Amino acid sequence: MKKAKGKPSELELQVLSVLWEHGPLSVRKVHELLRDGKKRAYTTVLTVLQGMERKKLVDHSREGMANIYRPLVSQKQAVNPVMKDLLKNIFGGDTSAAVQCLLDSSNPDANELKEIRRLINEAAKEKK
Repeated sequence: MKKAKGKPSELELQVLSVLWEHGPLSVRKVHELLRDGKKRAYTTVLTVLQGMERKKLVDHSREGMANIYRPLVSQKQAVNPVMKDLLKNIFGGDTSAAVQCLLDSSNPDANELKEIRRLINEAAKEKK
């Protein structure tokens, strides 16, 4: 994957999230699948995708009359720098406070909690 130029904005991360989950999509489909519930014009999403292409976050190919966009960065590549900044700037580097806040502000089910425990155990083994 190519090296992206700069960190994605919040809207760019939402667009990437849609592309990671659904695969390559047209602008119209990305527009339909954005999750934040805000009313946006089709042209706004098109402009964002074009900017993301300049940043090397996405690429497109032509299918008929539509441009089909696909991500050029993995979720990990895009999200890790954002999470590191959040941890440093909001939680002063305190990982446990960040995890507690995440647990308090979400409602993980039993399966998600089991997976979180597995990840913590795996991380603990790697630190030994």
